[in-house]
Amino acid sequence: MATDGGQGAPAPTGEADAGAGAGAGAGAGAGAGAGAGADARPRGSTAAATATGFAAVLLWALLALFTVGAGPVPPFLLTALAFAMGGSLGLVALALRCRLSGAPLAPALTRALGQPPRVWALGVLGLFGYHFFYFTALQAAPPAEAGLIAYLWPLLIVLFSGLLPGGRLGPWHLVGALMGFCGAAVLILGARPGDGALFDTAHAAGYGAALLCALIWSSYSVLSRVVGDAPTDSVAGFCLVVAFLSALAHLALEPTVWPDGALAWAAVAGLGLGPVGAAFYAWDIGCKRGDIQLLGVSAYAAPVLSTVVLVAVGVAAARWSLGLAALLITAGAGLAAYGSARAARAAPAG
Repeated sequence: MATDGGQGAPAPTGEADAGAGAGAGAGAGAGAGAGAGADARPRGSTAAATATGFAAVLLWALLALFTVGAGPVPPFLLTALAFAMGGSLGLVALALRCRLSGAPLAPALTRALGQPPRVWALGVLGLFGYHFFYFTALQAAPPAEAGLIAYLWPLLIVLFSGLLPGGRLGPWHLVGALMGFCGAAVLILGARPGDGALFDTAHAAGYGAALLCALIWSSYSVLSRVVGDAPTDSVAGFCLVVAFLSALAHLALEPTVWPDGALAWAAVAGLGLGPVGAAFYAWDIGCKRGDIQLLGVSAYAAPVLSTVVLVAVGVAAARWSLGLAALLITAGAGLAAYGSARAARAAPAG
């Protein structure tokens, strides 16, 4: 995910967004039952998938650090490089899994990449659309306000999940998501310069692009559950197409500035292997098989963890807003977890 390095507020590559090993993420195989509610899934497998999805959030916390380390590489070029590595990571993991199991590679590739057009459209539009409108928003509006609007996506995931077949919008999840959003708002706006109007109408186009970011990523995440029979390995194909489209956007919209030196290239590789590699495979597993409402609320931990990482390495200064945001987001996640536990106890066994 993309995150603004100066704000520590994620969004899914280039400016700043989740190692649970790449092999685990890329190699999870098929998602479970399309459109099935979480209640229909064994609780143990749901918990494991939710934990895998949260690994993406942990990886996204490293996005700002790696983005800063990559230096002044234009965002679409950085996105192209990172997604090319992320897609290649998935294909390598698939090939290694086939080799270890003795299964033929060609049928596995056909199953992973031979998806219907609606699955390709969802994957490519979700991943590329988010980044395109995110970078557009940052160019057309102040980063703090644009980042805050874009970070409506976890709240929208919680809301949209109630529209899934068999889905229910629990009050604990909704309150938890609102608390998480408040925490993200405190963190993002706490780093905002004090001068100037908040949400100036002169930047309406940028705010609209940021809102599209939030709608696209939340829709992609929730609708991934509807196409849950598409294997997680298919994410590798989505990533490679996104890399190609990002390269075209770079050629059309940006000057070319390559990473300068081994450290910058190492940061790009870190992006491709982690926040823009394993993270998207892990998120796919979590959205398809896990507790998507709990994941949505927990995603608000990413901006806090991202800021903690930047403070720890001396890239950003500690602020009072970091502690308050952490309290709000932790409390919100706790409420959502409580709601999930209540729902699990109320659900019929088996």
